Amino acid sequence: MQYTAGKRTQKWLGPVTGGLTGLVTAATGVSSMPVVPYFQSIGLEKDALVQAMGLSFTVSTLALSANLAAVNALSWSLGQAAGIALAAVLTGLWLGQTFRKRLNPAAFRLWFLSGLLVLGFYLFVRSVI
Repeated sequence: MQYTAGKRTQKWLGPVTGGLTGLVTAATGVSSMPVVPYFQSIGLEKDALVQAMGLSFTVSTLALSANLAAVNALSWSLGQAAGIALAAVLTGLWLGQTFRKRLNPAAFRLWFLSGLLVLGFYLFVRSVI
């Protein structure tokens, strides 16, 4: 059974989710929780869901970068690592788009939620160790 947030619930849940996502991102650097389950709960189709996630992650990354720059935690020496990471991200985006186009909505939802579960488990393990 999937929970779907109604219009009235979205009016207060959206800002609360945004605030909590900001706190989690500032504390961990991971910007997918709790915004991604919220996007899922408002019933976005797979392409709209991925687009909303991309916009959210971009804004979160820019805000995190601004905060790191404000405390002088960014330097040009990170450029090579950032370039490698960007290449990996672009490859993942291409692969994800290729698979998403081939999956029916039910299969997409299964893989999407499984990925969230794995990410959550990884974050939990990383915080405990």
